[in-house]
Amino acid sequence: MKNYIYILFVSSVMIFSCQQEKPKPKVKYNNTKETKSPQRDTSKLEVADLPIQFEGSNVLIYTIGNLTLGDINKKGTYESTSYEGVAGFNVSNSMDNEITGYLQNMKFQAIGSDSLHVLTDKVMLIERVSFVKNNKMLIYILADSDTNQDGVIDSNDIKSLYISSELGENFTKISTDLQELLDWKHIEAANKIFFRTVEDANKNGEFDKNDKIHYHFLNLKDNKVSEYFPL
Repeated sequence: MKNYIYILFVSSVMIFSCQQEKPKPKVKYNNTKETKSPQRDTSKLEVADLPIQFEGSNVLIYTIGNLTLGDINKKGTYESTSYEGVAGFNVSNSMDNEITGYLQNMKFQAIGSDSLHVLTDKVMLIERVSFVKNNKMLIYILADSDTNQDGVIDSNDIKSLYISSELGENFTKISTDLQELLDWKHIEAANKIFFRTVEDANKNGEFDKNDKIHYHFLNLKDNKVSEYFPL
């Protein structure tokens, strides 16, 4: 009976401790002039998925991501790895006009061409790519900076909004640095992309009710971003 009470007590303390643990902040402010950019993780296996073609596009997209190297099993092959329930060596999911994953980079190839265009030479984590068919463009949600300064760019860092052509050219950031992307929407009739971001206005490293929400749109006629004020 005493052992049971002791185990129950220890379990309660552990549960309480977990509940008290604060989530990792999205932003950490550093007053130093220089911060080191995270390097690519060479301890992981870099993999490209088989090409993806969006409906209405004449471009093949190769998604590139990292798989953690497992121990070599008795059959001499890598352990099965998974991303969001996808077993094996896949690093992305694709459906309709969207790609999801934890991607390090992407390459593009026009159908009928042998050349490949690399999206970026920077360290990033691309989590979602959407194809806007009538404008032949791609919209990216990604982390492009180690905003919480933990040494890696991952899903705990601030998400930004980028665009490019369907060939991955003119890869451009349209959201503001250190503002977390909330959502975006393409309004075809207006020929604009609307999006919302939140700014850590009180500089406490977290996004909460005391922060400021910004409203922007990208005019696809001239690719200019403007802030608007619906409230």
